Amino acid sequence: MYQTLPMSGNRHEKWIDNPEEVSIVVVIMATKDHDMSPNQLLQRLGFTEYEAQAYVTLVEHGELSGYELAKRSGIPRANVYAVIDKLLERGAVLQAQGEKGPRYASVPSETLLRSMKAEQQRSLNAAQKALAGLAQAETPALVFNLGGEQLLEQARQLIDACTEHLLIAIQPSEAGVLAPALQQARERGVEIVTLCLEACEQPCGGCQGKLHRHALAPGDGSRWLLLVMDGHKALVGRFSEAAREGLVTAQSLVVELTHAYIHQSIALATLGDELAGRFDGLLSEQALRLLYPEGAAADR
Repeated sequence: MYQTLPMSGNRHEKWIDNPEEVSIVVVIMATKDHDMSPNQLLQRLGFTEYEAQAYVTLVEHGELSGYELAKRSGIPRANVYAVIDKLLERGAVLQAQGEKGPRYASVPSETLLRSMKAEQQRSLNAAQKALAGLAQAETPALVFNLGGEQLLEQARQLIDACTEHLLIAIQPSEAGVLAPALQQARERGVEIVTLCLEACEQPCGGCQGKLHRHALAPGDGSRWLLLVMDGHKALVGRFSEAAREGLVTAQSLVVELTHAYIHQSIALATLGDELAGRFDGLLSEQALRLLYPEGAAADR
């Protein structure tokens, strides 16, 4: 028996009498940064639409008057000077006095982004310090259902948050999408152990860290993604033409099972590699099928 309680946006929470069975379904619209325009990315950094338009126009066209900026950017003339004042406050624009009035130029983008990064880091440090002083309520480990684009977005967030150990079982399609985040984690010193579920003979370029190959991909054409972050959070997902679905949780049982599945699969892969060619007459067909699924036993 449960109630459905409305939450903000498109989210709903199901409250069940047993806390261990609580399930929250969250719908998140995720957009890949590399698909966004400079205007959209600046808006994600806190610029308004007109501020982003004005700054990008000044970058592209150089020094302009207020009238010229309005004309080239499409910002209404009635709004352009208020937008310029905001950009001046942000330190994104410089003003010079010309013969016919003020003219404006963009601060170099590298300088602006470095300044914004430093300011955001100061804000993050202050927030971390303030939040650390708050009493944390005891809550059960919940299981969050994932669907659509949020599955890969949540995987990316876990990789970004990882500080020590990352255990991942993956296939080439998802490895390519997550490659930048995995590379950054490796550069931070995170120890990554990867299980390629398709046992690719040639590296796809997406997998990072210590790589093991074992053909465990589902035979129905769908793809799996399993991930354990720092031993205390797990993500399990399945991708198919019909749907993308999965879950993420810090529930210890799910984390331990996911960790055990990946590690035991790696152990089988290692055993199969080291003893390849020595199995004739030693192992049953059933044992060979366990070591080499998807018909691989027939090729040994």
